[in-house]
Parts: sequence; structure tokens; C-alpha cells
Amino acid sequence: MRLATKTTRWFMGIILAGCFLPAALSQQAPASKPKAKMAAKSKAAMAAKPKAAAATTAAKPTHAKPADASAAPGGEQATASETAGKRDPFSPLVNTKKDANAGVHLPPGKAGLVIATVRVDGTVRSGAGMIAVVSNPGSSVYFIREGDRLYDGDVEKIGLDGVTFKEESRDAFGNAVERTVTKRIYAIAGEQQ
Repeated sequence: MRLATKTTRWFMGIILAGCFLPAALSQQAPASKPKAKMAAKSKAAMAAKPKAAAATTAAKPTHAKPADASAAPGGEQATASETAGKRDPFSPLVNTKKDANAGVHLPPGKAGLVIATVRVDGTVRSGAGMIAVVSNPGSSVYFIREGDRLYDGDVEKIGLDGVTFKEESRDAFGNAVERTVTKRIYAIAGEQQ
């Protein structure tokens, strides 16, 4: 039993050493040897083809690398021409702004009523048509008729049980969306007011 555990520990030690030893050696290895080999190869290539090298260097713009190479991972700094066509991978794909006019003050009167915040208090039949009594969250009461323009839509139809609005908004991608919203005086069970 003891022999089995000792053997297992010995094998685990060898496996771990095989995994971590190359990484430790590569961090401690001097960087001058590979650079010297690359410099010797590039000098030999430049001597062999001086005219072709001069033509390719004239065609390609050279970018000077900044002295601070610690800004990017791996010690490399991206130039402006390399990142010009690339999108930031951490920026959202969907428009995160709720509404472009969210910070703007609403106009006074019926024109400042937002359909999502309106509460229908009642409806009245008159000689000129139907009139709806609505209120906003500030408890201001307004009388609206069919065809009246509100902040984000129109009054489409007024019935004895509620009001139908045509709401105009934008989706997350900025496309115009038009939907019909019906607000009742007394909400039916399960219906959102």
C-alpha cells in the first residue's frame, strides 16, 4: 500500500515537472539569442536582394512603435491603421439608450402625455363624438378626443370601456415601431393597465 502511494506521488511529480518546467525555462531564457539569429537572417536577406527590399519598403508605410510597449498584452502596441477597421469587442451591439428625448422636458398640455403613463378615468358620449377623461402620474386631468396627438402617439378610438392609442416608438436597433395600445377604464383580470 505504501509502495503504491509513493509510486503515485513520484509519477505525479514527474508529470507536474514536465508541465511546468518548460514554462519556467522559457521565462528565464535570455532573449538575445533569438534576436541575434533573426538579425543575422535579415542581414543576409537584405544583402541578397537589395533592390527588391528597397521597392517593398518604399511601397509599405512604416510605423514607429512607441517606447511604452506595456500598454497591450504580449508587449505589442497596436497602431492606428491596424485598429481602424476593427470593432471594439466589448461595445454593445444593441442601442442601450432608452430614448433620445428622455432628458428633454415634455411639452405642456395634451402634447406632453406619454401613452405608457396615462390612466383612463372615464369616457363620455357627447354630440360631437366620444371624449375620454385621462390623467397623468402628476394627477393632472385631461379631456382627449379621437385623433388628438399625444407625445408618443395618437388617440385612435374611444369606446365606452376604454381608449385605443397608436403608439410610435423605436426598438433597441433604432428602427421605428408602431403598436396599438388599449387602456381600459376597469382592467380585465390578467391585463396590464
